[in-house]
Amino acid sequence: QVHLAESGGGSVQAGGSLRLSCAASASIFKTDDMFWYHQAPGKQRELVATITIGGDTDYSDDVKGRFTISRDVAKNTLYLQMNSLKPEDTGVYFCNALSDATGHLRDWGRGTQVTVSA
Repeated sequence: QVHLAESGGGSVQAGGSLRLSCAASASIFKTDDMFWYHQAPGKQRELVATITIGGDTDYSDDVKGRFTISRDVAKNTLYLQMNSLKPEDTGVYFCNALSDATGHLRDWGRGTQVTVSA
């Protein structure tokens, strides 16, 4: 069973930056495309960033130009660098991965809370 553990959230003012981390099993980084999701208060989870095993990245229109997704295979860690944060970025951030074995997302972790004040 794969465990995903998000960390790095916190409270910042608009315009500030945070770097989120997601620790995972080493095998994930060899087989799975990985993702960051944002869940705003009272809303459903929204995909905001993708990175493939080949290193290609993609972003939602809401975060494009402000967020950067990356992965460090040696450290078994996925990152989300968030710059120029806006109050609308407030919410819980989750990482996940597309299972090579099943074609479905892995089990969800607990997420990490980000709060951006105006």
